[in-house]
Amino acid sequence: MAAEDAAEAGLSAERLQEAEEEAENGGSPAGGGEAAALNGEVDCKKVESKNLSVKVGESEVETEEERIEHESIRESDSNILDVSSDYPREKHLSIQRQLGDLERLADLNEGEFTLAVSQNTDLHITAEKKPCPLCPEEKFKACYGHKLHRHLQNLHWKISVEFEGYRMCICHLPCRIAKPNFIADQMFSKTGAHYHCIICSATITRRTDMIGHINRHVNKGETESRFITAPAPKSSCEVLKEADTDVQVLPNYSTPQKTDSYFNPKMKLNRQLIFCALAVLAEERKPIECLDAFGATGIMGLQWAKHLRSSVKVTINDCNENSVTMIQENCHLNKMKVKVNTKEEDNYEAIGDGEENSNTIEVTKMDANVIMHLRSFDFIHLDPFGTSVNYLDSAFRNVRNLGIVSLTSTDISSLYAKAQHVALRHYGCNIVRTEYYKELAARTVIAAVTRAAARCNKGIEVLLAVALEHFVLVVIRVLRGPSPADDSAKKIRYLIHCQWCEERIFQKEGNMVEENPYQQLPCDCHGSMPGRTAVVLGPLWSGALFNTGFLRRMLFEAVQYGLDEVQPLLKTVICEAECTTSKNFSTHSPFDENKQEECGVYIKTPDMLAESDVVPGKRKNNEVMRNATKRQKTDNSAEHPAFYYNIHRHSIKGMNMPKLNKFLNCLSEAGYRVSRTHFDPMGVRTNAPLAQFKTVLMKYSTPTYAGGQTEGPLHLREDVQVGDQLQAAADSKAKDDEFREENKSGDTATVFAEDCPTHCAAD
Repeated sequence: MAAEDAAEAGLSAERLQEAEEEAENGGSPAGGGEAAALNGEVDCKKVESKNLSVKVGESEVETEEERIEHESIRESDSNILDVSSDYPREKHLSIQRQLGDLERLADLNEGEFTLAVSQNTDLHITAEKKPCPLCPEEKFKACYGHKLHRHLQNLHWKISVEFEGYRMCICHLPCRIAKPNFIADQMFSKTGAHYHCIICSATITRRTDMIGHINRHVNKGETESRFITAPAPKSSCEVLKEADTDVQVLPNYSTPQKTDSYFNPKMKLNRQLIFCALAVLAEERKPIECLDAFGATGIMGLQWAKHLRSSVKVTINDCNENSVTMIQENCHLNKMKVKVNTKEEDNYEAIGDGEENSNTIEVTKMDANVIMHLRSFDFIHLDPFGTSVNYLDSAFRNVRNLGIVSLTSTDISSLYAKAQHVALRHYGCNIVRTEYYKELAARTVIAAVTRAAARCNKGIEVLLAVALEHFVLVVIRVLRGPSPADDSAKKIRYLIHCQWCEERIFQKEGNMVEENPYQQLPCDCHGSMPGRTAVVLGPLWSGALFNTGFLRRMLFEAVQYGLDEVQPLLKTVICEAECTTSKNFSTHSPFDENKQEECGVYIKTPDMLAESDVVPGKRKNNEVMRNATKRQKTDNSAEHPAFYYNIHRHSIKGMNMPKLNKFLNCLSEAGYRVSRTHFDPMGVRTNAPLAQFKTVLMKYSTPTYAGGQTEGPLHLREDVQVGDQLQAAADSKAKDDEFREENKSGDTATVFAEDCPTHCAAD
């Protein structure tokens, strides 16, 4: 009897399941009636469940249904854990793209939660609370939305592992059973926090182990997820605007390791400087072919084409296919026509068709070295992630004469002497951490650029060198010919740096070995200090870092295009190039800027071209321009002094330093060239020796105990003022004996008595 009842119960369960499937698929009315009849039979069985025989049959039905359910769960679990299976499965709920997706899962759980407690009296209270979708109820109870947001963000989202736009958040659900603990002959098993792998569905407890697990998948080439992953929605792309140019960026756009379209908002100043340099070159000759070798989002090339229009022919290159697609979308977003060219054989022919529109941007997909070897450009910008020394040979191979190459180096750790072995490996330069480390970084990069240009029989002229917190930017003009190459190579020298007093000087030209290199230093630290006191740094660029005429024209273009952020920096750099203070800064008219001579090369400008058209004899004018390009400057007195001093680094203990602007005026009145520097906000660029620098600094410093009251008293009698000055002078002389001994001429006091202002003549 029991076997017959179980068989009938099994048949009834199968009939009930078939009836439910037909009802879901919209079956015939007959099928619906049959399902209703079956439901009636089941209801009848439930009503007659008081009988013992019916109870036994129903319990067997329940056990059969539980067995079927456990088998289905076991099959699904086996599918999930089967790594070799290629059948796509749904991803775990802990793997999401955005934090809002987790909050939406909490909203779904909230609906189920309120439905379950709909019989409670405090329904309006429970409806506002939301449970965490990744934590069990005993670990995290349902709470209000703001508290749940903090919980999801701090506990799950911040410690997640990212892979291809997805975040594998930490999960506290009972997906993974921790190792059992045996306490007093009782076994306790608890669920542990873990991550779900998006590739192989494995569960791993530690975050570091999860990152290593993902890296092993990537190394094996297993980057495709076996989950059913929907494509990233278009709303995930964020649209940013800079200089009237819109660009779409992917999530994590500011982290180059996590995205293909890298966009750094902190590099806006760098992009504006490069735009001003290109605008100056566009005024010299039109049209020019310019290349953005590492496009990423294409923001830089789009700004060139949108503002300079027909003056430039822009080519944006990137070797990543996703970046090329993003560049094309950004071109359409800014209403620019796109010319895609990915074949290396047809690159040169595609440019020479002459049927391009002024709003057409060419987008190429190839290696930067390849495109620079295949084609010639007037303007090349290199901005790789890290060092750019791997692309210098290709950049100088086909760049046109009097063209411009700009490169941005972001390997700050090596250039700023934090990783000295990396600087030696990449740039072949030995450097240490000094007070002028930023200028040392710029000269290191220029030295590498000079050697690369000399290998191609080309010389360089440095137009701009800027070293800020995140990057080192160098803009140079290319001069063809072996003579400019030799002249540029001669400016690469070694630097002798004293580690005690921070004095520095470039080694003299020549190949003869000196008996005592310490004699070249102005200081006497080697004689008074034990051991070796100086180090040899380099090879470094020893020439000028700025060109005043080019910088003034860059400032003029910045004002014309409304680039307000870059104008203060350009004014500071112009004062630094001329080695004058800001109060002596004057903006010349564009007519004066058109007559600038850069490295002995007279640059053609629109006004000069107009004048040359009036004068008859085209051949004669060309000869004049050719002869002008061969002339080099012989007077280097106008060059700014090399390096700078930090006023805080050389302050006197127990003395209050004067204000920086006042100290600059005092040095200027003493007969020295002086200016501030953009490399260091408290730096002073001057041609004064370090001993005289310290002497003037000490002369105008006040004792700490007197505060700022003794500086410039206004209401004291004249004899008291003179007495105080004499006393201060006597104290300064007593402390300056070691500085005066370093001056071999012994006329330091006489010089300062003549050059200092009237109120200091009592010294």
